[in-house]
Formats: sequence, C-alpha cells, structure tokens
Amino acid sequence: MVTHRGFGSGAPVTLVGHGLGATPGEARLPTSGLPGTKVVVTLPSHGDAPDAPEGYWDYRRIAADLRGAARDTGATRAIGVSLTAGALLSLLAGEPDAFERVVLLLPAVLDEPRPALPREEAIAAVGGPPDYQARRRAAYARLDDALDALPGQVAVPDRAALALVTAPVLVVGATRDPLHPEDVAEQVAAAFPNGRLELVPSWLTHRGDVRGWLVDFLHG
Repeated sequence: MVTHRGFGSGAPVTLVGHGLGATPGEARLPTSGLPGTKVVVTLPSHGDAPDAPEGYWDYRRIAADLRGAARDTGATRAIGVSLTAGALLSLLAGEPDAFERVVLLLPAVLDEPRPALPREEAIAAVGGPPDYQARRRAAYARLDDALDALPGQVAVPDRAALALVTAPVLVVGATRDPLHPEDVAEQVAAAFPNGRLELVPSWLTHRGDVRGWLVDFLHG
C-alpha cells in the first residue's frame, strides 16, 4: 500500500518513514546529510498517494508495508518518525534482526495506548508559523480515519520482545512536545539492549542537533 522514492545512490540503503499528516517536504527532512541511498516512504492518504483503504490504520499493517518496502529496495537501516516509529517497533518485535541500525524519532506509543486527540489539537499542538499550520490542516483533512483508529492501539503488546533486538537503536524524543511524551521516548530507548536516547525541546527548533546525531549514528 505504501509508495516510495529513492534519493542519493550506493550503500547503505536507509528506509525513511514519516509521521501522521507529514507533507512530502517533512517526510524528506530526516534524509538530509545521510550517506548512501535514502528510500522515502509515502503512506496512504499522504502527498499524492491514494486514500487509505478501510481498516488500514493499524501499526502491524503499516509495519508489514514498511518491511515490504525494505525488501524491495534492499534497505538495511530504517528511520521512523512518530507513526512510523511505532510501526518499526511493531516490525522489530516480530523480526528483531530486520535492520542493522534503526532510528526512532518522536515515538508516541510503546505498549500502553495513547489517548484520542481531536484533529485541530493534533494540528496546532506542534506550533510553527501560519503557513506550516495551513499545510498541516490540509494534510489532516484526509486523516479522520487514522485519528479515530490509532488511539487505543499499542505498537507492541509487550516491550520485552524488543530485548531480542541486538542492532543499535537511536531514539530521539522531545521535552516540549505534547504529541510525543518524553517518558515514552525514555521507555522505548530502555527497551533495547543497545538503545541510545537523545532529547531536544522540540524537533522543529533543533533540527540541526537531530541531523548531526542521525548522520553520526548511521555512519556507524
């Protein structure tokens, strides 16, 4: 169900997933400065992708789509943002050796469900200038089904499954982001034997720091 587009060339190949409501430009942000080939996924109901079919918005289903894209492109590393960070957690719980390195940006859920969030609150919570808010509002106009379906779900039924993941995992959380609680990022990093946690006040205001961590981490 997902589409993907490659940027750059050569190895390593890194799969990049976006958050709910991300515009195409936002989806490419984590690729800046990364070596090799970056495969940017577009989920249904985003960008120019078709609308999601009924029942699509489930972490395991999205995880299966991400795994399929990784197999198709030979991706050995993965980056997930918010929604796709949760999907990668689901993927890794079932296939601990799926990737050599993993980055989880702004995870919002682990094994406890998050509360429902009205559309307007989801749009406005991260702040930003009026033109950015307008782009988010347009993107969320196609995502009512996702906003209804995702609350109440968990990324993994039991975080203990992630103890089998031996690959290095970088988790980046935010201390001032109401959509992505700091304590969830801390719990996600602690669930991995080789987890590393970095915190910023906000990804929007500290993109340079996050980009530096990603580049260093994925250079390995």
